[in-house]
Amino acid sequence: MNGVAKGAIVGGVFLAMVGGAGYGVYALVGDAGDGNGKGGGQAEASARSEKGSGPVTEKETAATAKAFLAAWAAGDEQAAAALTNNEQAARTAVADFRAKAYVSKAAITPGTPKGDTVPFTVAAEITYEGTTKPLAYDSQLTVVRGLTSGKPLVDWQASVIHPQLQRDEKLRAGAPASPPVKAVDRNGEELPAEKYPSLRPVLDELREAYGAKAGGKAGAEVWIEPADQNAAKRTLLTLVEGEPSVLKTYLDAKVQAAAEKAVAGFPEASVVAIKPSTGHILAVANNRKDGYNAAMRGNRAPGSTMKIVTGAMLLDRGLVAADKPAECPKEVSWGGRPFHNLNNFDLPAGTNFATSFARSCNTAFIKQIKPVDDDSALPKEATEVFGIGLDWKTGIKTTDGKVPPATGAAAAAEYIGQGQITMNPMNVASITATARTGVFRQPLLVSPDLDGRTIATAQRRMKPSVQQQLVSMMKLTATSGTAREAMASVGGSDKGAKTGSAEVDGAGSPDSWFTGFSGDVAAAAMVEAGGHGGDSAGPIVAAVLNAG
Repeated sequence: MNGVAKGAIVGGVFLAMVGGAGYGVYALVGDAGDGNGKGGGQAEASARSEKGSGPVTEKETAATAKAFLAAWAAGDEQAAAALTNNEQAARTAVADFRAKAYVSKAAITPGTPKGDTVPFTVAAEITYEGTTKPLAYDSQLTVVRGLTSGKPLVDWQASVIHPQLQRDEKLRAGAPASPPVKAVDRNGEELPAEKYPSLRPVLDELREAYGAKAGGKAGAEVWIEPADQNAAKRTLLTLVEGEPSVLKTYLDAKVQAAAEKAVAGFPEASVVAIKPSTGHILAVANNRKDGYNAAMRGNRAPGSTMKIVTGAMLLDRGLVAADKPAECPKEVSWGGRPFHNLNNFDLPAGTNFATSFARSCNTAFIKQIKPVDDDSALPKEATEVFGIGLDWKTGIKTTDGKVPPATGAAAAAEYIGQGQITMNPMNVASITATARTGVFRQPLLVSPDLDGRTIATAQRRMKPSVQQQLVSMMKLTATSGTAREAMASVGGSDKGAKTGSAEVDGAGSPDSWFTGFSGDVAAAAMVEAGGHGGDSAGPIVAAVLNAG
């Protein structure tokens, strides 16, 4: 540590000051404890000398947290790191707080311990090239017993430094490589992250990809440096305003607002809306604790929404027809594994395929695997007609859907959207958009003219007779099938849908999936552990379709 630490008791509060080249820290660290005038240094010595076994005590937790926060605020990375269970990582993070996040002053105030956890507040000042701005936030730390030393130690996590830091991420300040952008929707309306919070990671990625190309001028900022070098930086504070360029997206502010509101009602929810006639992405929204853009980058089994693709394949091969009988027994076996319908329902003999689709009859689909007699049929349909797995370049990083070849029981599971199939709401919304028009149009967030990227095209369009039957079956599902209740609020007759629920190993409830169209808008939503498709994902899609 550069400089000399000085301590004093002022009104029963330990006040530490460190002087150093360009770094003056005033740290307000707790109260004086036992009234005997113990300062931060004594608290540190006390915390480091205690050894024991079993869970840490409240006294140990308070003393260790107090000593660590005092050392951190004073810029003493050695002392702070020694009070953690990961000295190397903590030493680097505490040193970088001063040297690479440009913190010139910090007051760190611990709250009341709750068991082995201590909340605290940070009131810092960032100074970069003559500009100083405040950065204030709440965080917390946990104290654990050292596995070998027996000492009480701070359980080191990146989030101790800042609550938004995830594993191996870093706090940084300076002039970013990418100038800011002002993203606007298809009609020129600005899309600020403050108004559309789930767009924040999308806007960060758009800035990384197009900030320099669009001609803006960088300012100075505080940001989170991601562990993944391919991920976008996340801005926390603007120190000096740059000159943003205007970046036009295909989003629609009205649809985006509806999507944001809809996902807010369900935890771990994601939704994407697409314009089938163009492939333009109208909205993308997430409501997740981890802030992950699962709407475009997720990869989970899509459940029965996959029956749109399976149904198209069966229609394409002439094995079924919407108005022809398709047996729907309670249970069917393939590859030595039994498959059944929800609550073991069955449908009367003579029930047509459209009704089996609308009621989401698993067995009606799996019974067709024998006459198909081709384990590559479903992957081919997914790729050749629906464009799945063709390395979509939407304008930001996204995850392609996967329909890998499978045999036996695994192939049967894929017919109903289980097994090794993975999708996200963007993939499923595109599947519905393709069914709606008969032509795959790759989803796009911004124009490919911005960077000349190549857009994926499917090998062939859907046969007109297949597309007509598929749309009619989705319409039946929306009016009298499993999607009826969720789609009741969507006006007009030109609407269709498909529900899905996907079992996930170890989860108490299945993931809820729902996809639908209304006019020239297609949407899909997924709610992790949300139950059946119509229960939680359904209302989200309905709200988005109504806005479109």
